[in-house]
Amino acid sequence: MASNIHFILNDKEIYASESPGMLVLDYLRRIQRLTGTKEGCKEGDCGACTVLIGETEGDKVVYKPVTSCLMPLGELHRKHLVTVEGLNMEHLSPVQQAIVDEGATQCGFCTPGIVVSLTGYLMKDKTEINKEGVKKTLSGHLCRCTGYHSLKQSASFLKDTVEDKTGIEALVENRMLPDYFLEIPGRLRKIQSSIRGAANTSTGHYIAGGTDLYVQKGELLPESRMCLLNLHPDMKVISKKNGSIHVGALITFEEFANHFEIMNIIPDIQVYMSRIASLQIRNRATVGGNIINASPIGDMTTLLLALEAVLVLRNDSKSRTVPITSFFKGYKQLDKISSEILADIVIPEFPAHTKIHFEKVSKRKYLDIASVNSAMKICCEDGIIREFGLSMGGVAPVPLFLRATSHYFIGKQICREVVKGAFSIIQQEICPISDIRGSEDYKRLLARQLIIAHFAKLFPERVAVKDFYET
Repeated sequence: MASNIHFILNDKEIYASESPGMLVLDYLRRIQRLTGTKEGCKEGDCGACTVLIGETEGDKVVYKPVTSCLMPLGELHRKHLVTVEGLNMEHLSPVQQAIVDEGATQCGFCTPGIVVSLTGYLMKDKTEINKEGVKKTLSGHLCRCTGYHSLKQSASFLKDTVEDKTGIEALVENRMLPDYFLEIPGRLRKIQSSIRGAANTSTGHYIAGGTDLYVQKGELLPESRMCLLNLHPDMKVISKKNGSIHVGALITFEEFANHFEIMNIIPDIQVYMSRIASLQIRNRATVGGNIINASPIGDMTTLLLALEAVLVLRNDSKSRTVPITSFFKGYKQLDKISSEILADIVIPEFPAHTKIHFEKVSKRKYLDIASVNSAMKICCEDGIIREFGLSMGGVAPVPLFLRATSHYFIGKQICREVVKGAFSIIQQEICPISDIRGSEDYKRLLARQLIIAHFAKLFPERVAVKDFYET
């Protein structure tokens, strides 16, 4: 039987004939018996199963931490999969030594994933080692024994030990990373680009990042027919054409937040993104997947609604466009037929002085599902609103573009009275329900509070939060 999936696992070349839908975590533990990668929540929350995925970019291989519990085996084709075993040497690495010296481990269950993530942090060229960088790197890891203080303290140890020796070549040269990493770019280039078998079928499940689908149907997918969309790089590009920004549907959250075109129109996008998910999940979750999932509280979807993006749906060689503001027809119901694929998201051009703001309220500040989220796009001239778009999630069966409220603001001056005038309109447009994330009354209150937050943040000289509570 011909092998379908050809990749490198640590220092070993692999030809895997297992189902392309099999989880990488299960393949590592059950087939390869590499049990350093732990099975914890199996939902992408705990970080115990974190591995590094290396992909060729130019003449280099770039590594990103991902949760192996949500990644299909078929996506490993032409990639380098690194587990904690692949980082071991005859002596402790700087990361391992830092964890030992700072007493940053106890039961040890979470430790392998943490070692992998921190090593990936050092493998980036010209990394500035600091507590903030370590904090971001550890954002997707749960530890209930030791806590996080000692892990954050390891940043000081790493800074003193590694200094300016970051990047793969420098780490290898200083015996901080196994030698075989230098050979990986050449070895990956020799692997054929095509992948045969079920991973290319156009029927069954379409898998992008898999960060929600594998949580919902993880037991069924490995044996299902599927199309692994990430094997189609044409949908992984961000470009600017005729003033509009075209975002390939397979662009990940992290790629979206770090692209200069996106940062140009949304300067605080990385701040917003830190509220949405862990680094491992942002390296997998796709912009298109968040839209097609049609969650009423999808964070990225809510942002794109405020931007009034246009969706490009493709069916073989044919394509059509649909405004995202009319794409959601009901709970999990879309203006889309089953054979269509979301290929592109187009963010229309708007004036350079347009401001965009995103707010999210959840039980935990970070790494949690929103109770209510909201985004606002506003363009003003001399204090008069010329363009306006407001969206909210968690207040209706669908991610909601507030048409009436957005229309109300056009042509008005920014001031407390105008903002207050929108409160009743918002309440008529939304229809929240009580659930585990909050009561109906609470969500209605949040809708009011978030519109205040938008204006107070963007126009503090005209609107202050305290103005709405003075008697």
